[in-house]
Amino acid sequence: MSTHKLIFAAALLAYAQCVASADTPNLGKPITPAELAAWNITVMPDGTGLPPGSGTAAQGATIYAQKCVACHGEGGRGGLAVLLIGGPPKASLDGGKTIPNFWPYATTLFDVIRRAMPYQAPRSLTSDEVYALTAYLLAGNKLIAETDVMDAQTLPKVRMPNVDNFITRFPDRI
Repeated sequence: MSTHKLIFAAALLAYAQCVASADTPNLGKPITPAELAAWNITVMPDGTGLPPGSGTAAQGATIYAQKCVACHGEGGRGGLAVLLIGGPPKASLDGGKTIPNFWPYATTLFDVIRRAMPYQAPRSLTSDEVYALTAYLLAGNKLIAETDVMDAQTLPKVRMPNVDNFITRFPDRI
């Protein structure tokens, strides 16, 4: 047997013994149901998964000025990040991906804010802050009244202008 084949066979045998003797790679630890529940924050279109809390557009304006204006600009009209408030609601995708014409459900807006905003500190907002910011953006886009309170009961009832122009991926979950 050549030296290369002998070295390869010895290495293969050593590897097989290591694999056979190791139960696990001993990386990390199993996740507990409580730890998993903290990350299970999905909000469905019908409002399933919305947390307790509430907020108004006026409350959201204050939070927006503190935590959102640096990226999204004054009044949500654009900055480093996407335009959040602008133009009348349209039932089409013509004119860009804005909240009134690109988001099929108001609960999806809540979900994105809750998961990903603010950019530099995702998941740092309280449920009340997320409801307030959602109300601020919906009111700014003329989808709800300035005085409407958004909570787990009212938010799923907001009808987005372009909802009928989307193909529902999982119709049984609505």
